[in-house]
Amino acid sequence: MWEVTVDKDKCDADEECVDVCPVDVFEMVDGKADPVNAEECLGCESCVEVCEAGAITVEEV
Repeated sequence: MWEVTVDKDKCDADEECVDVCPVDVFEMVDGKADPVNAEECLGCESCVEVCEAGAITVEEV
């Protein structure tokens, strides 16, 4: 299982994480990325790689 977090202060809302995630973990909520389906995370870290703001962390729990 994976824990996905988004630092809302760092999120620049470019939606790259929404586009790259193969299992639709993220949605844009109030102009920021939100891991609304975090339980679906595969741990691939594609979102971490495309987030230029460094706002996303993915940790195994």
